[in-house]
Amino acid sequence: MYSSRRLALLLAFSFAGVTVALAQSSSSSSNPTAPDQAQAGQSTAQSPGAMSVQARIKARRAQRRAAAIHEAYAHRYEEYTGMGYLRFTPGSTLERAHEYAWNVGVTRYFDERLGVTVDGRGYYGTAYVYNNYATNSAITNPAISQYAALIGPTYRFYMQPKFSVSGRVLGGMEYGNFSANTNHSTVLSKELGLWPDGSVFAVSASVPAEYNLTPNIGLRVAPEYYVTGFGSTTQGSLGFTTGIVYRFGKQ
Repeated sequence: MYSSRRLALLLAFSFAGVTVALAQSSSSSSNPTAPDQAQAGQSTAQSPGAMSVQARIKARRAQRRAAAIHEAYAHRYEEYTGMGYLRFTPGSTLERAHEYAWNVGVTRYFDERLGVTVDGRGYYGTAYVYNNYATNSAITNPAISQYAALIGPTYRFYMQPKFSVSGRVLGGMEYGNFSANTNHSTVLSKELGLWPDGSVFAVSASVPAEYNLTPNIGLRVAPEYYVTGFGSTTQGSLGFTTGIVYRFGKQ
C-alpha cells in the first residue's frame, strides 16, 4: 500500500515536470519569430515612404526641366543670321552649280512652339556653260545670283533645355540674275543655256535644329529642300542654312 502511494506521487511529479518543460520549450521557440515579424512589418510600413521620396525627386526634376524649357523658349521674338549653301540648276541643260548664301530672318512666336517666320537670303555662284564655240563667247563660268523674300509657319515639335528641333515651311518670291557676265543680254544668256532674268515663286521646307549656348543664344543648322520656278519649269534643290540665333521679349 505504501509503495503504491510512492509510485503514484512519483508519476504525478514526473507528469508535472514534463508539462512545465514542454511549455518552456514552446515559448522559447515562438519568441525568436517575434522580432522577425516586427521587422517585416516595419519594412512594409517604410516601403510607401521610400516610394514617396522617389516620387518627390522625380517631380522636382520634372519641374526643373519644365522651368529650363520655359526659360529658353518662352520668348516672343527670335532673330537669326548666318550663311547657306544650295545645289542649284542654273539652266535646263546645265549641270548643278554650287551656290553660297547669306541668310537673315525673324520669327514671331505665339507660344513656346508655334511662330511665323520672315526670311531673307541671297545666293551667289558660277554656272559652268561648257565651251560655247557656236556663240563665239569666251564665257564659260558666268556669275549667277538669286535674292529671295519668304514667309511661313515654324513649329517646334521637340524641345529640351539644351536643344530643339522644328519644322518650317516658307513661301515667297525670288529674283534671279543670270546675265551679269553677258552685259545683261538676254539673247546671249539664252544661248549659254541660262535661265532668263526675272522674279519667280520660291518655296522652302526645312528642319531647323538648335543648340542653346544660353537661354537667349543658340546655334542653328537647317537642312532644306528648296523649290523655284525659273524658265516656267520647277527646280528642286538641296541645301542648308546655318547661323546664330538670338531670342528676346518674354511672353
